[in-house]
Amino acid sequence: MPVIEKHSPGAICWFELATTDQSAAKKFYTSLFGWSSNEFPMEPGELYTIFQANGHDTGAVYTMKREQKSQGIPPHWMVYIAVDNADQAGTQAAELGGKLLAPAFDVMDVGRMAVIADPAGAVFSIWQAKKHKGVGITGENGTVCWADLSTPDPATARRFYHELFGWNFVEDEKDTSGYLHIKNHEQFIGGVPAASQRDPNTPPHWMIYFQVADCDVSTAKAQEQGARSLFPPTDLENVGRFAVLKDPQGAAFALFQPQTK
Repeated sequence: MPVIEKHSPGAICWFELATTDQSAAKKFYTSLFGWSSNEFPMEPGELYTIFQANGHDTGAVYTMKREQKSQGIPPHWMVYIAVDNADQAGTQAAELGGKLLAPAFDVMDVGRMAVIADPAGAVFSIWQAKKHKGVGITGENGTVCWADLSTPDPATARRFYHELFGWNFVEDEKDTSGYLHIKNHEQFIGGVPAASQRDPNTPPHWMIYFQVADCDVSTAKAQEQGARSLFPPTDLENVGRFAVLKDPQGAAFALFQPQTK
């Protein structure tokens, strides 16, 4: 069970679900992944639910605010990327062509964050850790193992994220699809599918993948609990098996079953 003591800059360090029915979402994900959960008070009448696997934080869920709904923002999973200085990273993101949706602000005494849209519009957050480092476990079933960036302009995304986080984008000579692997320092953390492989009617976004023991079983279980299949369980040659779903409130996520050696 690889425990994470600290996230290096550029690592995807936290995952947060914004939903319209927090209680139902908590029931869905704890059942699907075997998570436990802890509640933390926020503003009056609001709770922040942190999910855990084996006693370590894996992500969180909160109820969407009225202004988010009025803007037409759907339920979604947000990725957070670790930085040393949220103020500097936010300013730099804007200078590189991104849009600062929420300038850096303190989250009580647990960290400092900002919300950013990349040049194509895919939204993510940055996290300067204080008391809360982010996810505390990886490599276990029920933890996020990968993140894909769906964008109509991979070339611009490549320049933006490389300049902002130092990420490198690696092509696999054996893969003719044009898929780019994202590498933060020495660790592969995600990828960028070719623009030709995405639905042009879908807004640019980040998609997270949860590791599972059996993709087909987990997909069926999710559907039994009200999830909708967007892409059925499918093999990735020499990699594993994956599926894409929408939870009962409409947030998209993916499942991934690693290939056993």
